[in-house]
Amino acid sequence: MVVENENGVPSNFGVKITLKDPESFLLVKETLTRLGVASNKTQSLYQSCHILHKQGEYYICHFKEMFILDGKPSNISDEDYGRRNLITKLLCDWGLVFLSNPEIQDKMIPMSGLKIISHRDKENWQLIAKYTIGNKPFESGNR
Repeated sequence: MVVENENGVPSNFGVKITLKDPESFLLVKETLTRLGVASNKTQSLYQSCHILHKQGEYYICHFKEMFILDGKPSNISDEDYGRRNLITKLLCDWGLVFLSNPEIQDKMIPMSGLKIISHRDKENWQLIAKYTIGNKPFESGNR
């Protein structure tokens, strides 16, 4: 059974954040496209996290958490959670967001487990999102 908060978000889902200001949503969203797991052979970066806005609250979520929210199967691991926590901490360090839960610092992967593509270098990379916010959950009767 999934326990949800008053905004319909499962408990212990994502990392709740506060934006520096309302205009920073798009900056955070774009920055997240450049943080993830890389294949240097193909110059591809697989985006790890997304920003979710739900009823006035903001969360940084691993894409596998988004699958869970959509009712899809997910094999999210401790390493995935650690990468999400590291990304959230970096966003905080860069002054883009404020952390609502500073305890995530105890559960982060090392920096070596994350690739950061600079804004000026992003044209040299293929940025790939494995999840697109707004997709409807799969229902067996729909094709």
